[in-house]
Amino acid sequence: MSDLVVRRPEGLYCPQGDFYIDPWRKVDRAVITHAHADHARYGHNNYLCAKIGEGVLRTRLGNIQLDTLEYGQSTVHNGVKISLHPAGHVLGSAQVRLEYQGEVWVASGDYKVMPDLTCTAFEPVQCHTFITESTFGLPVYRWKPDADIYAEINQWWASNAAQGKASILYGYSFGKAQRLIAGVDPSIGPIVCHSAAEALNQSYREAGVKLPDTLLVSEVKDKSIYSRCLAVAPPAANSESWMKRFGKNYSDAFASGWMALRGARRRSGVDRGFIMSDHADWPGLVKAIAATGAEQVIVTHGQIPVLVRWLQEQGLNARAFDTEYGDEV
Repeated sequence: MSDLVVRRPEGLYCPQGDFYIDPWRKVDRAVITHAHADHARYGHNNYLCAKIGEGVLRTRLGNIQLDTLEYGQSTVHNGVKISLHPAGHVLGSAQVRLEYQGEVWVASGDYKVMPDLTCTAFEPVQCHTFITESTFGLPVYRWKPDADIYAEINQWWASNAAQGKASILYGYSFGKAQRLIAGVDPSIGPIVCHSAAEALNQSYREAGVKLPDTLLVSEVKDKSIYSRCLAVAPPAANSESWMKRFGKNYSDAFASGWMALRGARRRSGVDRGFIMSDHADWPGLVKAIAATGAEQVIVTHGQIPVLVRWLQEQGLNARAFDTEYGDEV
């Protein structure tokens, strides 16, 4: 049988069903794994995503022609059965399961196997072929439990507050920001947010995710808040006028999987680095791939050659797709 997913200039394409998965050029029908900008782009004629991710996708893309499926629910398009299954990456993230004439392929999008407070946990899906990311596809990447990371962040924040300093915490505005907010201790002080993150906070709350109260900086009336607050912002805010309100009396930090590399924090120019990623680490990738039972694995964006070679050494049929997806920043 011909492959159920191939690479075209527009993106990953299912020839039998005549639709794309996370295309990076304008197409008629797009199945979207999640709402990060490198996977969900504006301009397609028709979109399909997981129901729980509808709010964040509309927040990011506006008025689009969108159909949704509950996790595990299926639809058939041109003879191909499509279902969406939790990927554990961010709110609404999904693996795309395709079934045609007894052949099953799963395109994972981005995923992580460690659970968090803000999205449905990853569920392995049995298949013949598994398309996996490899953003952190090196054995050096191994994440600590979230509880340990939150403890580190809370200690840093509390220490800064005791010194009358704001704590500026940089993280991607969709997914990472909400995950950080959900797990910190709000009794330490107020939490203020950059507008890019706050817009998504509302979408998360509407989807039933519990987040502590947050303020836009424009809503802050009592400026003394800045002496003890946790301010959550995307990395780009570091060079914006947004930072001026904090003066020079603050400590800043970056939450990212890249902080596992010693030089990354130094290059980012922040005081602290917290190792937290919304992608699978090396053990997570290995575990997820094994759980699918797939005989063939296709590796996309990230440390492709390393993971492909390792899978081949394990006796699997492994190869790669060249895609235009980015990393977690």
